[in-house]
Amino acid sequence: MSLLLVLYLLLLHLCPAITSALSMVKPGCRDRCGNVTVPYPFGLGDNCYREPRYQVFCYNTNGLPKLFNYVGELLDISVRGQLRTLSLVTTDCYDSRGKSIYDSVLLFNSLTSNSIFSISETENKFTAIGCDTKAELTGFPSQQFISGCRMLNTNKKDLMNGSCTGFGCCQTSIPKGFYDFTISVSSYYNHTMVYDYNPCSYAFIVDHNWYNFSISHLFNFTTNFDETGALKVPLVVDWAIDWPKESKNGSCEEVKKDLETYACGKNSVCRISKNDLGYSCDCSQGYHGNPYLPYGCQDINECADPNTNPCSWTCTNLPGSYSCSCPLGYHGDGKKSGSGCIPYTKHPSFTRVIVVSSVLGGVGLAFLFFGSLWLHKVLKKKRKNKLKQEFFERNGGLLLKRQISSEQGDIKATEIFTDDDLRKATDNYNENRILGQGGQGTVYKGMLSDGRIVAIKKSKGVHDQGRIDKFINELIILSQTNHMNVVKLFGCCLETEVPLLVYEFISNGTLFSLLHDKSGDAFSFTWDHRFRIAKEVAEALVYLHSAISTPIYHRDIKSTNILLDDRYRAKVADFGISRSVPIDKSHLTTSVEGTFGYFDPEYYQSSQFTDKSDVYSFGVVLVELLTGEKPIYSTTSEEKRSLVSLFICSMEEDRLFEVLDAQVVEEAKYEELKAIAVLANRCLNMNGKKRPTMKEVATELERLRASPLENLLVQEIKQDED
Repeated sequence: MSLLLVLYLLLLHLCPAITSALSMVKPGCRDRCGNVTVPYPFGLGDNCYREPRYQVFCYNTNGLPKLFNYVGELLDISVRGQLRTLSLVTTDCYDSRGKSIYDSVLLFNSLTSNSIFSISETENKFTAIGCDTKAELTGFPSQQFISGCRMLNTNKKDLMNGSCTGFGCCQTSIPKGFYDFTISVSSYYNHTMVYDYNPCSYAFIVDHNWYNFSISHLFNFTTNFDETGALKVPLVVDWAIDWPKESKNGSCEEVKKDLETYACGKNSVCRISKNDLGYSCDCSQGYHGNPYLPYGCQDINECADPNTNPCSWTCTNLPGSYSCSCPLGYHGDGKKSGSGCIPYTKHPSFTRVIVVSSVLGGVGLAFLFFGSLWLHKVLKKKRKNKLKQEFFERNGGLLLKRQISSEQGDIKATEIFTDDDLRKATDNYNENRILGQGGQGTVYKGMLSDGRIVAIKKSKGVHDQGRIDKFINELIILSQTNHMNVVKLFGCCLETEVPLLVYEFISNGTLFSLLHDKSGDAFSFTWDHRFRIAKEVAEALVYLHSAISTPIYHRDIKSTNILLDDRYRAKVADFGISRSVPIDKSHLTTSVEGTFGYFDPEYYQSSQFTDKSDVYSFGVVLVELLTGEKPIYSTTSEEKRSLVSLFICSMEEDRLFEVLDAQVVEEAKYEELKAIAVLANRCLNMNGKKRPTMKEVATELERLRASPLENLLVQEIKQDED
């Protein structure tokens, strides 16, 4: 074997293939119920499904785990856009005298209000069983149609197993895209002429690949069909991703434009769904996995299995493809299905190569050894740089570039930090540097090389595209803001496994901790402090809603997202789910996100977030400042109660001062507290249109400060500055 061939094989050994396990669910989510796999966008548990219509539940039935949704029991779910559920059978039975002993009419409308589901016309057949049978299928109201089967055959010899052509069994096709129907069954002669072998008629829509007619079904359908005794059969349902409400013509080209709502992940393609009610996602050619997960479609390594390896000699896996090659001295396409690798048996130049290789001997081996080491280092550095680029893209670098290019006039220059910069700043992310941990990630305290003290937020999920998108969104939002009461963003690092954001360090923690943490040395949190913080948060929201060119809705105003600096001045933080809103729009239609106890009930019902939704959340914070209670608090009997409900009831029953913080009642004036309570009550109005704007709220607070109270606050600020 020549030295060049040895070098070739050695390099292949130095560059092993990288494989990774396929995942069908979001990170941290349960992937099955019993023996049924639950792929995303469906999901078990909070934050595991795309939206409520894809939520499923796992219940124990007779000691066995079974999967359900609002349609019923689910037998399986496929990312190919179909699922199977159990559907009831309509039955009509008689005794030997022709007296009816059981009859039923099936009304199926479980899919009516959910346009992403419809009954599959390609996988199901309307089926009737019986020799004295009239079965009718009626569609309503989505599609007005009537179809059915009529059978009257009294000669048992005409029946044949496996045959469903009108003798004892009849099948007809169903129309496309319908989701509600009735099935009724009756008889011509009450089965008196066929009773000895067929006392009942049955009708149902069934997965035609599952059902195979047997003559025995005419006499005892239940025993032959279902071990549990229930008259149910599998029904195939098509599912899809709904077109966005703003979509004009329902096309893949249009839906791809909105990355926030687009359901297909990397290495996937969008297609019009089977039921024409939305779109579906498929992995691109050469990839497999779950196309609805951000990185669910992974490359198929055609070279991994020697039994299916398409190459006759050397197989090299490529993204979405593969390449076959032949060793030195051979020619051909290298494919098993092609010409393969053919040796140059009489080629003189190849003979000379063999001779020269033998003569060089030890010199060649030395060259091979050191050349391999050098090449290994080069390839290692190349892989490291490639990995950084992959991290940059996965962490939203391309999305960031697009956002910056589309909003160049509004986005400030953002510092780009390296991984080394931030590792040094945090002592390699030492646990002693952790400031806090939340749903989006961990925050570390660090010091940059120029002496700046910073807070560094590290994303929590390695492969959770939802969290990464929120990080990039926060970066975009904060790059457009500049206000003394909004936390300042210095920059980011996207070349690491998880993205990192670098903020100014805020020393006194959160408003939530100051209000509710009773441990340690309690800070004297006076009414003056509370009033000033409320006003500063209001001013920050006025700035976000109306003082910048493209308004921003925060969408998660709460006391844990209000930081306090060394002078206890408020800084609004955590813009992960915030959104920029075009001036010509009055609301955002989004999946419901936020924090229980703070988010607007009107938004929860409609999925439409407006500037008044932020007003509601601010109203909750205002009540928190007045009462010193948490939004969801425990009573003496450990029962969970809503602070908003308690506050509104106290206002209606004129018991306000019974629920206010004792320190607040002691320090503030009656008229002042009454006015702020009325303002908070207006913010919490169930009808968003009746709530004040944040500008009106800030103006009212400013008016209340134009009193002797303001002088006290001004003196306090001056003393702090001195």
